[in-house]
Amino acid sequence: MNNLITDARHIPINDPTQTISISPVTLEAPDRCVPLEMRITAPATGRNLPIILLSHGHGPSLYIPSKDGYGPLANFYAGHGFVVIQPTHVNAKVAGLPSDAPGGPLFWRSRVKDMSIILDHLDDIEALVPTIAGRLDHRKVAAVGHSLGGQTVGMLLGARLTDPKDPEATDVNMIEPRITAGVLLAAPGNGGDSLSDNAKENYSALNPDFSHMTTQTLVVAGDADVAAHLTVRGADWYKDPFRESPGADAMLTLIGGKHGLGGVSGYDAKETSDEDPDRMAVVQRMTWAYLRSAFDDKDQSWAEACRALKRHASAHGYVDFK
Repeated sequence: MNNLITDARHIPINDPTQTISISPVTLEAPDRCVPLEMRITAPATGRNLPIILLSHGHGPSLYIPSKDGYGPLANFYAGHGFVVIQPTHVNAKVAGLPSDAPGGPLFWRSRVKDMSIILDHLDDIEALVPTIAGRLDHRKVAAVGHSLGGQTVGMLLGARLTDPKDPEATDVNMIEPRITAGVLLAAPGNGGDSLSDNAKENYSALNPDFSHMTTQTLVVAGDADVAAHLTVRGADWYKDPFRESPGADAMLTLIGGKHGLGGVSGYDAKETSDEDPDRMAVVQRMTWAYLRSAFDDKDQSWAEACRALKRHASAHGYVDFK
């Protein structure tokens, strides 16, 4: 029950279930400078549960860019049938590496590798968490990422990257074929002339090539997400992954949405400049529906959600298709 939601409640979802959250779950990864810490949020009951790998961003808060952030997404997805695995990437302030460490400040390679490490060790993770042992469907894996996490997920889905300041980073391909669907939430757009001077100097790795991103993908962008510190193009920048990727078959545009997309990164988070329970609920329900149908071509959740958004909640957003 959420008394703060009005229009978005008309977007259909299945009945919620009780969830469990286990943290920390720690993997000793030999090729990683520090152990990989995770939070796992799952339905309390059920079997053959699909998996979402959730990649946090690079925001200003101390704890939100870690396994302990993004509760509005993790709790919702788990309450409606997914097992959510949230790694703490090494760009995290609370448990990461100094920003001037090799690979910093974004640590984009390490972030992508974290997700493959998790998939390599799903059996070990289940052994560490007996309450989910034998309940995961390893064949159904999706990835969701917000902001820098969106770039991480984009690379897992096939986007390539060239960093003009790194001679070893030219057309880097880190696609993860075990991930069969994804959602990019306010993910960075093109590099080059689209970047601000600040981004060219400090975040030169924001230089993707979406033409190889072939995995089925939903792009979510706010039409008021200006990001002047990163791009000279304003909110239009965040639509590049949809326009230029052959795998991105739909884009949800949030009317009035800024970088927080209504509050996906945390409840009452200080970095959410557009906090809006209905906007956040639209993101929760539409992305959930997209992933449900992506795993089952007979599932009508996505089609029903799109119809409901248009009929009952069009003041909050709209969907474009290819």
